[in-house]
Amino acid sequence: MSSAIVVTGTDTDVGKTVFCAGLARLLDGMYWKPVQSGLAGETDAETVQRLAELPADRVLPEAWRLRTPASPHLAAEIDGVEIDPDELVLPPSERPLIVEGAGGLMVPLTRRTLLIEVIAGWGAPVVLCARTRLGTINHTLLSIEALRRRAIPLLGVAFVGEAHPENERMVGSFGKVSILGRLPPLDPLTPQTLAAAFAQAFERESFSSPDSRSGSSRRPP
Repeated sequence: MSSAIVVTGTDTDVGKTVFCAGLARLLDGMYWKPVQSGLAGETDAETVQRLAELPADRVLPEAWRLRTPASPHLAAEIDGVEIDPDELVLPPSERPLIVEGAGGLMVPLTRRTLLIEVIAGWGAPVVLCARTRLGTINHTLLSIEALRRRAIPLLGVAFVGEAHPENERMVGSFGKVSILGRLPPLDPLTPQTLAAAFAQAFERESFSSPDSRSGSSRRPP
């Protein structure tokens, strides 16, 4: 089992936080959101702690907590601070550490550094969360290409949303990537419904090491 797994997405609001909660519970792990933009209401860390039913000491504090719900570089400027990417170092953990990125891969942390550059420096494997609806093939394949161009290990793609088997097949085929599973919409979304859906959609072994097979799928769409 990888000591750290980075969860990123093809876009913002793609479902990364709910996925992180399910994964943290599945792996009996810890959670870290390095940069939180927007503090009104429940933060991502608070959502994960609630949905994964994690004890407080297994949710690590954010390195930067920014008030404005905007791109981190802009939110930091509005707050009068500047994110130092060199300080974003993966913390040690005796359990699997689930690290949630901010938005998509190309989100700027500063006016000089993109999130993907920090992820590349970590060297930890990535799970790419993607929508299932129209447009996801293009967005997901572009994200896969960006990861591979920087030699970032990719565990696979996790879809979030209603079933769309053709989109899932096309991403797996063209991207030559493992399709880890699909988390369906949940209503109500509770710790219990999430745990049950996650256990049905994903296999713990899928998160053990980057997949080297071409176009493989852990579960049929």
